Amino acid sequence: MVNAHFYILTEQTPEALACQATVQAYRKGQGVYLHCQDEAHAHRLDELLWQFEPESFIPHNLQGEGPKSGAPVVIGWADPDHATVEKHPLLINLGFDVPRFAVQFAHIIDFVPADEQAKAQARRRFAAYRQLGVTLTTQDLARQPF
Repeated sequence: MVNAHFYILTEQTPEALACQATVQAYRKGQGVYLHCQDEAHAHRLDELLWQFEPESFIPHNLQGEGPKSGAPVVIGWADPDHATVEKHPLLINLGFDVPRFAVQFAHIIDFVPADEQAKAQARRRFAAYRQLGVTLTTQDLARQPF
C-alpha cells in the first residue's frame, strides 16, 4: 500500500522543505525522486539542493544525467524509468498535479502551501491520491515542526 504524507506549510516554500526531507531520507539510506513541474523547475531545485547544506553534499543528478547506476537522489519532471522507481522508493512531489506514476512509489511526500491558489491545487492532489487508494496523513508544521 502506498502512503502519502502532506505537510501543511506556514512560511517555508515547498522546495525548502523538499530539500530538508531529501537530506533526512538520504542520511537514512533512502533513495529519493524529486518530481518537478517542468525542466526549468528541476534546474532551480538542482541549484537549491547544491546550496542547501554547504557542509554536507547530497549526491544527486537531474533525470537522464549522471552515472549509469544513478545517484541516490534524482530530480525529474517526466515519468521515471522502472530502475529509478526501484532505487528511489520516496517520491517528493513538487508538481501541480499528482503524477500518473505516483503509485509506483512506496512513499510520497506532498505539500500544502499557504498561498490560496497553491492550497486549492494541493486539495485536488489530496483528493486524487485518495481516489487512487493511497493512505493519507497530514502534518501541520505550525503545530508540529518538521
